[in-house]
Amino acid sequence: MIETSTSYYPHIKDIQKAADKLKGVALHTPLMQNIALSKAYNANILFKREDLQTVRSYKIRGAYNKISSLDQSELGKGIVCASAGNHAQGVAFSCQLLKVRGTIFMPAPTPKQKIEQVRMFGEDYVEIILIGDTFDDAYFAAREHCKKENTLFIHPFNDPKVIEGQATVGLEILDQTESTIDYLFLPIGGGGLSAGVSTIFKAFSPDTKIIGVEPAGAPAMKKSLENGYNTELDQIEKFVDGAAVKKVGDLNFEICQKNLSEVVTVDEGKICEIILQMYNKDAIVVEPAGALSIAVLEQYREEIVGKNVVCVISGSNNDITRTEEIKERALLYRGLKHYFIVKFPQRAGALKQFVGHVLGPDDDITHFEYTKKNSRETGAAVVGIELKRSEDFEQLVSRMKASGFYGDYLNSKEYLMNLLV
Repeated sequence: MIETSTSYYPHIKDIQKAADKLKGVALHTPLMQNIALSKAYNANILFKREDLQTVRSYKIRGAYNKISSLDQSELGKGIVCASAGNHAQGVAFSCQLLKVRGTIFMPAPTPKQKIEQVRMFGEDYVEIILIGDTFDDAYFAAREHCKKENTLFIHPFNDPKVIEGQATVGLEILDQTESTIDYLFLPIGGGGLSAGVSTIFKAFSPDTKIIGVEPAGAPAMKKSLENGYNTELDQIEKFVDGAAVKKVGDLNFEICQKNLSEVVTVDEGKICEIILQMYNKDAIVVEPAGALSIAVLEQYREEIVGKNVVCVISGSNNDITRTEEIKERALLYRGLKHYFIVKFPQRAGALKQFVGHVLGPDDDITHFEYTKKNSRETGAAVVGIELKRSEDFEQLVSRMKASGFYGDYLNSKEYLMNLLV
């Protein structure tokens, strides 16, 4: 990012003005107890359901608050934004409501579901340009476009009006419960939501422990807080697309540095496990970033017993075509899915021996690639095996080695597994 610090801190009056402006535009989303998790953690677990917004994320709040604050001369030139999906939908919907022309830059790998939603909300008022691999690629392309066309950039998080709009989530949470909130878990991407909501809680609920949550593969805020300055990561894991940024906003960093109790990370595999759990048990659809605040609960199991806990569910824009990848990541994380290079003797009956004497009674082959080569004593196959219990893994490997089938274990060699599987 190229913005510089201005030591900005949100004013409560400006956040309240944003709340008034958003009436009839952003939904007043419910604060709901999750019974299953409350029992599992022996705590009162409450979900702030921003996934139920019209655009299926909280992003409409900041986008509309920013765009509606512009004067006609600025709006007449059109506006530009960069987004991995949710901010784009908020901007598109705002453009359609305010009758403003917008150009929206999105990373090329953005899920199709999000792209189609942007087109639907923006109608004929927006143009979508897919470019680069990450949000940062799209961001820099959008900024260059603004310089060339002399148009205004609507930042997804590093902007006072955007932060004030996102902060209205905090106003609603405190208005929806009379009980003291002991823990607040906030997902962090660029930091707009965490900066805004934490400001409200610092003002009106100062004893609440405010925890920011990032994906393990993109810990930009955590690394920045550790270093004491806003730090850009060299590379990031892109799976949690709604929270995968190399650098958080300068304004957001300064605010979060003052407000957050701590920032922790969650493994992408755990996030996938929660996505499946929410869908199967609660019929709640969450996107990877939206699952962050739930996935972190296990890390605080002992601390939150008997406490009132709020998890902000930031969005539900999940592409159904990613389901197999989500399931795969969840199984790998839980130690239930394993990939091997298996050395098969070049003779009839080798596969039967492997299935009958090496695999356990509950083990299942889910992937198998093999080509017979008569000129060699053994032929290598790539085999994926799904277990019922993670503790069965060591015995499986022992049987493979004892029978001479073991070639290599691929889970620990991501570069090789990605090439072969």
